Amino acid sequence: MGRRVLHDEFFQRAKRDGYVARSAYKLLEIQERSKLIKPGDRVLDLGCAPGSWLQVADRIVGERGTLVGVDLQATRVHGLRNARTIVGDVTTLELKELLDDGERFDVLLSDMAPSTSGHGDDLVSARLCREVLAIATQTLREGGKLAMKILEGAEYPAVVAETKSMFRTARGLKPRATRTVSREMFIIGDGFRP
Repeated sequence: MGRRVLHDEFFQRAKRDGYVARSAYKLLEIQERSKLIKPGDRVLDLGCAPGSWLQVADRIVGERGTLVGVDLQATRVHGLRNARTIVGDVTTLELKELLDDGERFDVLLSDMAPSTSGHGDDLVSARLCREVLAIATQTLREGGKLAMKILEGAEYPAVVAETKSMFRTARGLKPRATRTVSREMFIIGDGFRP
């Protein structure tokens, strides 16, 4: 098994480019390959801490866009336009708290991951993804887009199939910024069908 490199190229780039974490480059590649977010979009970011995905989304949506981030921990970013963050458990939040005037989101992002134990992490990750899909039914507009993290394992094909049943297209993607030893994948959905 490969040695975990903590201060790799993406870590160094994040420091240089002003991102709070290397995960920014995962979303940048997803954006480059899938055109997930557009200027003016309303974006919901689940598992948003430390805040690098909010930083990327903020640069794309611009002044007319809206960002809402939710995480168990506070983010470490400041100065984002039209962004608000909520410290809390998204699985127990009243979802109407996330919607401004009942307006649904154009894009749902989830970089949520379980606290890893080495045993059954992929099953917990799949359960989190199913929570994200349930949240999508209440917060994502028709035609909306999704990117959510999942750990590859026994439930991965089933979660991709469940996503396909809700979106016009759904596929897996492993960004280059993902560590080589990681089982982390992202499921990208386009064309939400409520």
